[in-house]
Amino acid sequence: MNDVLIHVENLKKDYDGDVVTTALSDVSFDIKRGEFVSIMGPSGSGKSTLLHILSFLDRPTSGTYSFSGKKIQDLTDNDLAFVRNSEMGFVFQAFNLLARQTVYENVELPLIYSETAVNKRKEIVENAIASVGLTEKMFMPAGKLSGGQKQRVAIARALVNNPPVIFADEPTGNLDSKSGLQVMQILKELHAKGHTIILVTHETYTAQYGERLIVLKDGFLEKDEPMKKILNKNVELK
Repeated sequence: MNDVLIHVENLKKDYDGDVVTTALSDVSFDIKRGEFVSIMGPSGSGKSTLLHILSFLDRPTSGTYSFSGKKIQDLTDNDLAFVRNSEMGFVFQAFNLLARQTVYENVELPLIYSETAVNKRKEIVENAIASVGLTEKMFMPAGKLSGGQKQRVAIARALVNNPPVIFADEPTGNLDSKSGLQVMQILKELHAKGHTIILVTHETYTAQYGERLIVLKDGFLEKDEPMKKILNKNVELK
């Protein structure tokens, strides 16, 4: 079995306007199943564009992107939507929860879209909520939770389809330091259970949870090294 989950080769992304803007240029790397990869870079470096392409929200202008052996250019939009819902989980800085719906209803949502049998949903949802320590909040409206609790609900929602890969986009950006550490600990535990974690962050302390660091600058891949090697050099993460 090929252990490469994500293969990116000579990836380029241009945005058309009065002037063509290049967001990514000649980016190449592989991510193996079960890796925890942190992606960093200054504002405008291309990390958000890269995340959108990796998570099937956008398509590259040129180059190759293969996910689990499937080339993105060979897939229809419906194919991409199916893979995205069944094989990818998402945790966003803004939580993206339905405020008036309960924790249970928010976590259940991906199962409804995936047409999981109703009689199977309850156990899956309850287990996901329990895994982030929010069983006692299960029937509380999401809008009444603290920021840290909302992010834990978002993680539970990302887990219900048991996706092989979880994309975390600045997951601690709206949280205080204590809540941020709790969220990162959950992601660390998910990685230990075999999930591939792809973290986009500007925060050094969260990036260091990864076992590998990819740094983008001006749309180019500036660095791709094991985190241990970087920390052993005592190099400041940027």
